[in-house]
Formats: sequence, structure tokens, C-alpha cells
Amino acid sequence: MLYKLYSIAKNTFIETIRQPVYAVIVAAAVFLFFLSPSLSMYTMDDDNKLLRELGLSTLFIAGLFIATFSASAAITEEIETKTILTTLSKPIPRYIFILGKFTGTIAAVILAHYIFTIAMLVTIRHGVMSTASDTHDMTVIISAAITIGLSFAITAFLNYSYDWKFTSTVIILISIFATMAIVFLYFIDPDWKFNPAGNKFNSVDIYGSILLLIALFILTAAALMFSARFNVLVTLSLCIGLFLLGLISDYVFGRFAESHLWAKIGKIIIPSLQVFWISDAIYEQNSKVTVDYIASCGIYGLLYTTAFILIAIALFQRRQVG
Repeated sequence: MLYKLYSIAKNTFIETIRQPVYAVIVAAAVFLFFLSPSLSMYTMDDDNKLLRELGLSTLFIAGLFIATFSASAAITEEIETKTILTTLSKPIPRYIFILGKFTGTIAAVILAHYIFTIAMLVTIRHGVMSTASDTHDMTVIISAAITIGLSFAITAFLNYSYDWKFTSTVIILISIFATMAIVFLYFIDPDWKFNPAGNKFNSVDIYGSILLLIALFILTAAALMFSARFNVLVTLSLCIGLFLLGLISDYVFGRFAESHLWAKIGKIIIPSLQVFWISDAIYEQNSKVTVDYIASCGIYGLLYTTAFILIAIALFQRRQVG
């Protein structure tokens, strides 16, 4: 049974990262990260704080679209193209099919989130050029150029010589070279000297990325739940609605939960995505993100993720796929 789960998850992961929309979202998000220092200039407050918040916002929204399109393609497209019949015609329980699809989809989401996180950290390392005396961080620019250049050059060679899939290969190579680049930038300062203390990296940004990844687990499970019954367009609309409601859940439901039954039900059904957002920790020095807080958010996310997956299994049990 575990081998069947692994096979479905592996196939889902490979097919997801081969999707053109996956590569387009990754490319667009990375471009926005590199553009964000220019967008956050000339504020009335600290430009770099706005840069960090803008980076986390891009991380969250890009992850939302990756999760939604990946989960939708994992089930809906297989039903529309009838390829699901080949899988379900074998002795594979439907709950294994859903679990395998979720595992493969979340693996693709984690890969994209990892690339986005490195891009955000690299952007924060470069910082905002707020004054005319500020200079570009050439270690960041050259590292990013080498990462992208090598990834595309090697991918082009492998695609031409061995017919490797271009989109999936370049994404895997970018994740590998980006890891090397971020390690290099952690130790080397803008003056090309060994100086880990001057790398401008902040643990709060990494904690924020981890919290947003937990939120993406919830959204991926929700997208899989919706796609068990609806098409891609409806799934996307419902996921965006859940995303927006989750951000304002405390305002819409929380303040009425003690006095109104509908608000209490809404607060239970709709996960509060605001708990995964660390804007206060960015702007307020007294506000900190602790390991205990991340652990509690992890349990919170695990409960909603499990609930959505169980509902997805229940919805898919009686769905006609022929």
C-alpha cells in the first residue's frame, strides 16, 4: 500500500512541476522578488521593513496560486482527460489516491516555496537603495546571475541532448544552485570578505516563511478538497475566497463568536490565516516569534489540513470519474 502511495505521489510531483503554469508562477514570483527593492523605496518609515513585508506577501500569494493550480491539475485534469480511469482500474483505494495526490502536490508546493524563500532572503540581503550614496550589492547580483545563467544553460544542454523536460529540469537546478548561492551569501559580505555577522539575514524572516508554509498546507488540502468535486475555475475561486476570509476571520467571526452562533460556526470552519502572518514582529521590536508559537501554529495547521483531506476523501468516494 505504501508503494502505491509513493508511486502516485511521485508521479503527481513530476507532473506538477512539468506544468507550464507552475513554471510561469515561479518565474513571475522570482521576478517580483527582484523588483521589490524598487517598489519599497521612499517610504516614510524604514524601507527595508516594507521590503520584508512585501517579500512575505509575495511568498504567500505565489504559494496560494501554486497550491491551487497544482491541486486542481492533480485531480480535475485527470478526470477530464480520463487518465484517472487507468489508475483507479487497478486495486488502489480512493483514499490512497487522494493521499498520494496530496503528498505529491505538497512536495511541489514545498519546492516552489523553498525557491521563493531563497529569493526573498537574497532580496532582503541586497536591501533597498534609499539614498544616492547607496551602492548595489554585487555579491548578490553576481550570485543571482550565475544561479539563473547556469540553470538555464545546463537545462538547455540536457533538453537538447537528452530530451529532458525543460520546465521541471530548470526548476530543480535553480533550487540546487540557489542553495549554494544562499550559503555563499551567508558567509560573504558585500565587500567580498568572510563576515557572517554582516549578511543582513534575520531569523524572523525564516520563521515567517515557515509559518506561511504551514498555511499553504491548509490551502493545498482545501484546494484538493474543492477539486474533488469542482473544476479548476471554481476551485480557484473558492480557494481565493477561503484565503481572503481566512485573513479577516478574526474580524468577521471572532468578535461575534461569543454572542452569535453563526459567527462561532464560521470561526470553526474558516481557518484563521492571520495567525501565520508576522507583520507585528517586523515592525515592533518587542514582538517576537518563538519556537513555541511556531509549534502551536503547526498543530493548528495540522488539524485543519487533516480535516480538509478527510473531507476530500469523503467527497471523492462517490464521485463519478467515468
